[in-house]
Amino acid sequence: MKKYCSAIFWGICFIIFTVLVKFVDVQPVGAEASLIGFANLNTAVFQLLGTNDFCYRLTQCLGIVAIATAARYAIDGFIQLIKRKSLFKVDREILMVGIIYAIVIILYVLFEKLAINYRPIITDEGLEASYPSTHTMLILTVFGTAIPLAGKYIKNPKTATLEKICLIIFMWVTVVCRLLSGVHWFTDIIGGLLISLALISLYKALRN
Repeated sequence: MKKYCSAIFWGICFIIFTVLVKFVDVQPVGAEASLIGFANLNTAVFQLLGTNDFCYRLTQCLGIVAIATAARYAIDGFIQLIKRKSLFKVDREILMVGIIYAIVIILYVLFEKLAINYRPIITDEGLEASYPSTHTMLILTVFGTAIPLAGKYIKNPKTATLEKICLIIFMWVTVVCRLLSGVHWFTDIIGGLLISLALISLYKALRN
């Protein structure tokens, strides 16, 4: 149970923060006068940073890279399953990351339907749910779980180290650029970060 402490801690932090976002300083300051939690904080950050189309497009590209990274390990797991003819003979690291991917997909769909905050701007899809930033959650979780996998499945140590460095950079760029893009409120990014930390911690506990 002790190995799950970190995942539980970050999960509780996310739940508490979500409740605060839902009920603290809620005002109709969003697009189409939608209600937004932590209204003064969120509007202050949004007015300070504005929007940035380049940052938005960059994070969209990183999202594609994250999906490709997840697909890479999903394919590895499928190949192992075919060769070894048993799900229980697939590497534990691959099986556990598959569980995390499944959780991410479920949460992604859930949060797209469950509107806690709406985006500060109206996109082509209209008024969209914004909390937490599911894009941030997806990228951070996939790249965060890929870091230990790179150390095991990339045989060349230098190449493995380079990939780990790139993944860490991509994670930081995602957080910063998703905020600068202006398509999310500040608290949306924090929520995405907290749930990502919970999922990454859960993966570390499951794989050991």
